[in-house]
Amino acid sequence: QVQLVESGGGLVQAGGSLRLSCVASGMPFSINAMGWYRQAPGKQRELVAAISWTSSTNYADSVKGRFTISRDNAKSTVYLQMNSLNPEDTAVYYCNAGVRSGWLEGSYWGQGTQVTVSS
Repeated sequence: QVQLVESGGGLVQAGGSLRLSCVASGMPFSINAMGWYRQAPGKQRELVAAISWTSSTNYADSVKGRFTISRDNAKSTVYLQMNSLNPEDTAVYYCNAGVRSGWLEGSYWGQGTQVTVSS
């Protein structure tokens, strides 16, 4: 079955950086669009960034210019480089596989990794 394992979350001060990784297995990674979502306490889950199998990308307005999504098909891994973090970025970040046309969420989710940004 499809498994997505995230890593790289943690506690960081405002202005700092983190890189999240998501390793996928049980699926043809290279032909699947991948995404990162986040959910803060009391808020709905939202798309942060997504990358197609051709490496075209889509970002939430709130992270444009600060976050970068990338993929390494040889390692079946998708990354989220997060720079200039601020407290509003605090959330559980989830890897999503099988992102559909129109950047709609796919069917598979990782367990999530906590990102906490202190002011």
